[in-house]
Amino acid sequence: PIKPNAVNLCIQCLNSRYDISEGITKELILFQCRQCERWYKNPQWIAASLESTQLLEILLKKVNGLNKRVIKLVNASFVWTEPHSKRIKIKLTIQKEVVTNAIVEKSFVVTFSIENQQCKECQASFTHHTWKSCIQLRQKVNHKRTFLFLEQLILKYNMAEHCIGIKEQKDGIDFYFSSKSA
Repeated sequence: PIKPNAVNLCIQCLNSRYDISEGITKELILFQCRQCERWYKNPQWIAASLESTQLLEILLKKVNGLNKRVIKLVNASFVWTEPHSKRIKIKLTIQKEVVTNAIVEKSFVVTFSIENQQCKECQASFTHHTWKSCIQLRQKVNHKRTFLFLEQLILKYNMAEHCIGIKEQKDGIDFYFSSKSA
């Protein structure tokens, strides 16, 4: 038995007659920094792990055609792909009223191709002499306990995030920063 609707068509005929996913981009390019593994969301780079809600938000904002008022996004989820395939797929389910009181629902997959692009911070770290400030730590003793303790503190408080380069010198360490306030 077919459920009655305003158009008097079955679900398959309704879906074949009205393509509600028309105008929605199905293949897109996504940029990722290979070094820090952050994703490009114009105009900044955002850290998000694979299959996270932050990454799903970035992906949904890149899909053209979803922001129309007549289309309602019902569900969005990741489709598993091989990690080395450089592809991310998301399955979208949308609804749209095609005729008065006749709502069509459709599911489809949007594929994102991952391309590598360096973020500005990583570009600066690979380019020599781009630092604005340098902290030089020196110690003239036989043991390195103070430097080991300092390394533990830097890791504990995530201070290396602001540092664009670290070089070991004869009697100490040099830390390079992109600004004086970092």
